[in-house]
Amino acid sequence: MAGVVKSAGTGSELVLLDVFGSPFAQRVRVALAEKGLAYERAEQDLAAKSDLLRRSNPVHGKVPVLLHAGRPVCESLAILQYLDEAFPGTPPLLPPASDAYARARARFWAEYADSVHLCGKRLWLKAARDDGEEVVEPEARAEMVAVLRVLEAELGEKEFFGGEAFGYVDVAAAPFAAWFLTYERHGGLSVAEECPGLAAWAARCARRESVAANVYPPEVVYELVQEYRQWVLARK
Repeated sequence: MAGVVKSAGTGSELVLLDVFGSPFAQRVRVALAEKGLAYERAEQDLAAKSDLLRRSNPVHGKVPVLLHAGRPVCESLAILQYLDEAFPGTPPLLPPASDAYARARARFWAEYADSVHLCGKRLWLKAARDDGEEVVEPEARAEMVAVLRVLEAELGEKEFFGGEAFGYVDVAAAPFAAWFLTYERHGGLSVAEECPGLAAWAARCARRESVAANVYPPEVVYELVQEYRQWVLARK
């Protein structure tokens, strides 16, 4: 099932403020696709933030922000939970409300998935050198492998973190899987060798329509990261 993205200015009940390449915005797009919800996508320029973005997220001024009938919901995981509650007739992401423990675990592991992105950023930023030489930072590499192994242990033998069903934790973590190639090239590691179960999960996610349509391919992510690294080095 895929969500329908309307053209800007069509007066959609749901409007997503996001920016290209953001894995956190991609989370929301994957969720909307899984639920089959139509929405309008409003691309933002974070270098020159619009009045709409500043009004919608006055605390952080970040994307994603979901506007539902004009009312803003901020932060990607909060948006995912909101979609479950606001649209109960759509396929759920979280476990059933009757299973409070399973829901609490899902929320915990979705938040833990953010560690992949945070560790990964340290990995490819620390590998950046003014002279262009690529040097792996051992501590950042070790930290990344440790985080991936913790996630793999939680996945276990299941198809998805939600079991047989693609659910809340999978939606939260799937956009980060597209960054594995970048982590490998800057960290001197192989996800398939270090965490074969997690690599297989990533491949299953990539074949899912909602993910394939809304998450950038690994090579595209890698090129975007190279552009950002060059910008960081130019500012030193």
